[in-house]
Amino acid sequence: MTAACSTETSMKKTPTLEMSRATELPESTLCVACSADGRLLGLGHSRGFSVWCASSLLCAAEWLQDGLEMTSIQITRMAEKAYLLATVDDMGVARVFAYHCESIHLLSVINTMENINKRSICLTFELSEGGHYGAASISCNSDVWLEVYHFPSDAWLKELEMEPSQNQDPDSSADVEVKWSPLAAVIKIQPPKTPAGTELDGPLEVLQKNDFLTHCLALDKDMGSSQWDEQPFDKEAGKINESLRRCTHHFLLPCGQFPGDSHAKDQPALPVSVCVWWSGSHNLFHYLLRKSPKNKTDVEPMLDVLWPNAKEILCSAVSRCTRFIALGLDDALVCVWDRQSGSPLSVVLVSATDSAFSRMQFVDFRPESADDSQTAATVCLSVLCKSGTVHAVTSGRGAQSCTAQLNERPKDSGDHPTVIAPVPFLQSMMFVVQRNGKMFLQDVLNKTKVCFLNPPKTFQISTPCSPVYALNTKQQTLVIQGEQESSCSAGRQSQLFSFTFGEHGIMEQYIISHPDSQRQNTLEEAFNIYLRQRALSVDERNKAIAHTWKQLQDTAELEQQRHSRAAAS
Repeated sequence: MTAACSTETSMKKTPTLEMSRATELPESTLCVACSADGRLLGLGHSRGFSVWCASSLLCAAEWLQDGLEMTSIQITRMAEKAYLLATVDDMGVARVFAYHCESIHLLSVINTMENINKRSICLTFELSEGGHYGAASISCNSDVWLEVYHFPSDAWLKELEMEPSQNQDPDSSADVEVKWSPLAAVIKIQPPKTPAGTELDGPLEVLQKNDFLTHCLALDKDMGSSQWDEQPFDKEAGKINESLRRCTHHFLLPCGQFPGDSHAKDQPALPVSVCVWWSGSHNLFHYLLRKSPKNKTDVEPMLDVLWPNAKEILCSAVSRCTRFIALGLDDALVCVWDRQSGSPLSVVLVSATDSAFSRMQFVDFRPESADDSQTAATVCLSVLCKSGTVHAVTSGRGAQSCTAQLNERPKDSGDHPTVIAPVPFLQSMMFVVQRNGKMFLQDVLNKTKVCFLNPPKTFQISTPCSPVYALNTKQQTLVIQGEQESSCSAGRQSQLFSFTFGEHGIMEQYIISHPDSQRQNTLEEAFNIYLRQRALSVDERNKAIAHTWKQLQDTAELEQQRHSRAAAS
């Protein structure tokens, strides 16, 4: 009773932010995305998807097809008045669309079903910002791989300008007799396997032979293990099998002296590489995107960079500038890699040994009185554990790393966080949704709830275990799906709620006027900062490298002992 009263009192002290507007949604809306420029929303629903104006919340165009449900959608601006959309439907088919002059055009189907016996299922499909590249995780007959595509953006723009909207059939939402330029597969990334017959004869001997790649791969779980031999589509459940081996990838922009950056001086916003890790793996792999295959069928990539870790990778996140890559490892370890130095920025032990990590995010962190060269190497992360606890991790080269637990371990399953998302336009702020439908903003550094977000009376958030929402950085708003409570209406019409943060007085101290301004340093400034940090961090980098190698040796010795015990038994 005392705890309940205390919780109620704290909620009364925390201010609330009321909804600013709402609008009805199409039937069975399953996903929503916002373009980076804040102009458009993409909504996936039954029979297709629609494009909405983000400011008026009015439908601008739609693409419909009977018997189809869009389960994933992403939208990015390709040019001033042209946008690319990536979708995945409930049958695992990925498509690329263009929105131009208030019309939607189907440009390409990623995984066409030419042979029903070799049906490929798209598990995830993601566009790079600007729409230059796309990456699809594909499964077929228990095999899983990642395909990266280069989009002919310039050719598509010319074709869109030449293609009048009158050539579109209004009954089918499909272009009539239009042949769009084909996209090109850049690389096909499969789970790496240890060469046949390779064994750890002794960790020190392996390291002395400099067979580094073989050693790192030998520490991973067998990629062909029978526990992953599952069918990609569960016919009885009618959905994609979630137990498949998965890969996680991140597109990376040019950064300092990282491989491939020397060829990207003229196009700093164009991705130069993609990093990938596979479930059950200790290793983070990097592949360059600028390499041209020898022929159209030769897309098997050569590994360009490998970053080993002493423990299995459970989750990952990349900073908005893509300089830092954070890895959540087994045994409650957080490792932050710095692409400029090619070594770990920090390795932090989080006090969460009772539960494994499930998700992590970078949070914008900008001390007002700090020097720019130091803040560039200071990061703040939020880490969600499977137990429901959330931790903040702050670390940096030359600075003391610190962790803080932001909430108590939930005793009630309804208090378990389902969403922890950074709010790019609010400093040190995190958006949290719980299973019970409660929403609030939390200050990561001060560990305080800043405000609760309340839907209108008789309404609640739809599917709080997996809410449909999007953050609009430019307009500083949140849109999230809601519906009437079951006791109030039998039909339960779905609605899109909009919350505007700039209109609330308590948000003024947190609002960042230009979230992207600190990323726009010139090449000379970035290079000077890089040189200063390299000079100041020699000792720390040498210690980090030595520490990493010691962890590898210790892990190799443990593996050798395990193999010896297994052989003896």
